[in-house]
Formats: sequence, structure tokens, C-alpha cells
Amino acid sequence: MRIGDAAAAAGTTPRALRLYEQRGLLTPARSASGQREYGPAELARVRAVRGLLALGLTIEDVRHCADRLHLLAADPPPACPAAGPPSPAATVVQRRLAALDAEIARLTRLRRTLAERTGA
Repeated sequence: MRIGDAAAAAGTTPRALRLYEQRGLLTPARSASGQREYGPAELARVRAVRGLLALGLTIEDVRHCADRLHLLAADPPPACPAAGPPSPAATVVQRRLAALDAEIARLTRLRRTLAERTGA
């Protein structure tokens, strides 16, 4: 299917598909005339990227673990192996979790201060 149909099927826009391709997250086949052609595998990959972005990862985060997209976006995700060094995907996820924890702590402090100062 062509880019417009693929974007609609994946719940996104043609512009987003081009961006994912530009960033190395997607490599659609090309027709003889050079038009992008998307199949079920590409649509699944787009859905995986969108799912990870919805979880708060950045495109750069997703790019660093692009080889494991199908595992990270699985619902529920497969269990991680207990032994061995952390994978690039695990490192990205751990870094993002730490950033989220820091933001939650900052917002909690902000809320507490606002409540104290306003008597709410």
C-alpha cells in the first residue's frame, strides 16, 4: 500500500512515516517508480514506534533500540533475561524511567509547595 493508506492504517500521517524513515526507524520498499510501498511488517513497525512514543520515549530513544522494537512494544512485553550486560534497549528504558522519576519528584515538590502556600 502507498504512504497515505499506510499512514491511515497505522493511525498516523504520511509526514510521520517520512520522519521515521529519515531517522532510520522504517525502511519501506520502493516501487519501480520510486514510490514507498508498505506491507504488514512496516505497519507493525510503525505501530510499535507509535506505542513507544506514547509511553514517553523520544524518537532518538526509539532509534537507539530500533532492532528490538517488536519486543519493547509487545503487550505484555517478554521477560528480560536475568544474566548478561544490559542491552541498548534496556539502557534506553532505564534512562527514560530515571528521567520520569525525576520529573515526578519535581512535580510532587511543586504540588506540595503550592498546597502549603495556598492552604489547599
